[in-house]
Amino acid sequence: MSKMPFRLIPVIAILFGSAASAEPAENDISGLLHGMFDKPGVTLNVAPVVVAGDHAIADWSQGEMGGRALLRRKQQAWSLILCAGDGIKSQEALTKAGVPAGDASLLAQQLATAEGKLASNEVAMFSKFEGIMMMDGSAESSHEHPDHSK
Repeated sequence: MSKMPFRLIPVIAILFGSAASAEPAENDISGLLHGMFDKPGVTLNVAPVVVAGDHAIADWSQGEMGGRALLRRKQQAWSLILCAGDGIKSQEALTKAGVPAGDASLLAQQLATAEGKLASNEVAMFSKFEGIMMMDGSAESSHEHPDHSK
């Protein structure tokens, strides 16, 4: 009888492994954004986070501002590619930003589903960021964005 619980551990790991694999990515992404943008007295809120392949979109709000962040995983580390509002919600925009078409489609669908579960005032916060601000300089953008950090 004492061996029975140990035999169940691999089965439990298999059953819950796929659900748990998305959580570390969300935690890594949230931690990265908090480290970059938390300010004394004004904490960044990060949610929801959707992941497809090596790309993710994280919705964020901080004080009276909000937006969406596009991230890319390189060698198991996430990096911030750009910040935007509604300009990064579509498959077309994601593809232009360098996300492979399949992942772009999946991200757009997952984002719509995740945001569909939120209150309309929460989703409206993510639309406040104007334009597209490239963070790593790896892609061109025809959009300018005002500096909201002041």
